[in-house]
Amino acid sequence: MELIVFDLDGTLLTAGGQISPLTRETLAMLADRGVAYTVATGRTLHASRSLLSGHGFRLPHIYKNGVMIWNPENDAYLHQNHLSLGEVKRVLEAVLAQNVTPFVFTLEPGDRHAIYHTPLQNDMERMVARDFSGRHEVDLLPLGSLPAEAEITNISAIGAPSAITTVRTMIQGETHLVAYAGTSWEGEAWHWIDIHHVDASKGGAVDILREQLGVSRVICFGDSDNDLSMFASADESYAPTNAKDEVKAAATAVIGHHDEDGIARFLRERFLGEG
Repeated sequence: MELIVFDLDGTLLTAGGQISPLTRETLAMLADRGVAYTVATGRTLHASRSLLSGHGFRLPHIYKNGVMIWNPENDAYLHQNHLSLGEVKRVLEAVLAQNVTPFVFTLEPGDRHAIYHTPLQNDMERMVARDFSGRHEVDLLPLGSLPAEAEITNISAIGAPSAITTVRTMIQGETHLVAYAGTSWEGEAWHWIDIHHVDASKGGAVDILREQLGVSRVICFGDSDNDLSMFASADESYAPTNAKDEVKAAATAVIGHHDEDGIARFLRERFLGEG
């Protein structure tokens, strides 16, 4: 069994964060032919569910860069990596020292999801908070109400590039933590950062699926540094032309731009005999 694993943003999705008509049609054709595929993304389940619904993503999904593996068959998590209280404390100190608001993501009893934050400081943070609060099944709450039994999956923030770079530098000294950062879709003036346990990676999660599903070969697609562990684990890896230079260098080959249906066109040629 071969398994195709897609990153979402910058890879399978358009610049507008959607599955294009050609990609939608291509996924349906793959499903009809019994080609196995799934997703490995830095997004949460609730930020992805509506995008993926109806597109044949029936196998377990990898979320938050490998923090969680979710099985759509029984709506349950197969695997999770959480932050310890000490790790959470160090991350919060690093973020707050830069006058940036942390967003603390949790998984709580009954598979309840929530996001906790300190007081919002600018319009961008308020916009991000509105986006979070608009997601179904996710509560947005003040950090002071964080319950003791909550499992913390990751901490994210958005801010000025210099502030986010400083936070990332501080986190690099923590051996049990990993941070991914980059330019926000809102523009060059804003950068984002996502911090979670070092044991959580897309590559590690792909290895778990390889064993659990009896996969013989993994073929993956990605564009950013959080995809490098997946590239190292896979038998073949492909980067769109919009990918970061280090990702393209690590790939088996570079294919078309994500906003020009590059992945769909490659899939049609490779698996559907077109082109």
